[in-house]
Amino acid sequence: MSFIANKILMVRPSAFGYNPQTAESNAFQKELDLSRKEISKRALQEFDQMAGGLKDLGIEVLIANDKLEPHTPDAVFPNNWFSTHPDGTFCLYPMEAKARRLERESGAVDLIRGSFRPRRIIDLTRFEQDEKFLEGTGSLILDHDNGIAYACISSRTNPEVLDKWAVELGFDVIKFSAFDENGTEIYHTNVMMCLGDSFAVICLESIANKGERNAVVESLKNTGKEIINISFTQLNNFAGNMLLLKNDKAEKILVMSTRARDSLNPEQIATLETHSKLASFDIETIEDCGGGSARCIIAEIF
Repeated sequence: MSFIANKILMVRPSAFGYNPQTAESNAFQKELDLSRKEISKRALQEFDQMAGGLKDLGIEVLIANDKLEPHTPDAVFPNNWFSTHPDGTFCLYPMEAKARRLERESGAVDLIRGSFRPRRIIDLTRFEQDEKFLEGTGSLILDHDNGIAYACISSRTNPEVLDKWAVELGFDVIKFSAFDENGTEIYHTNVMMCLGDSFAVICLESIANKGERNAVVESLKNTGKEIINISFTQLNNFAGNMLLLKNDKAEKILVMSTRARDSLNPEQIATLETHSKLASFDIETIEDCGGGSARCIIAEIF
């Protein structure tokens, strides 16, 4: 049996906007020539369209409403501060940006607890005191079926915290370094890699070290994944930031942004369609201003 979530949590933003704290390590973020009010308005429209579209596809969507205070401009990306696991584990993660740590105080926690009864709680937030971070399923690409986590090391993905997480969860970890075409460290693994039950979308070129790249490829092949290799241009259009979900008819749905889908070539789309249905949503403002895409907006509830 493959572990694919059919229930998700999304956080409806109250004051989405550009966060200079996160922009220090996120090269995908852009300052838009729009007022804060207009940016927030557009982000809300994009969020509502995506949440409604996922519900229409038969996916159970829990929506938590972000609060105006404290100000959490990145609240729309809940997958970074917590994760749930099929064995009943609930994890809390250390966040690099201080503004993002406030997201753990949101009403989302109560909503999660109402729908997910944890067998155990792993709280890694103490590592924030030592400036060591691990940002949930942004840092971690999880193969629940085979107990493997893929992670590119960055300021947001600390090896020590990663090793602690792996021991607690009983996962094997494949670590590597990943860079964009300018040699800039990629801040989260989930912008260069997406893992499904039978496929992997990945920008292999971003893994400059040949030994590390070969180790990733070998692991993916050994676990039966068909590899769909994407280019730097496609990575920059968030083609690596997808998530496989399951609906109420047990159909597999690969969720992505319109920008990501438009960047794929016909052969890549045809290959992905052999593994799942595709669903795309226009979230351009969230992508540009927040530096994250469809996968970042979704937190799985197992």
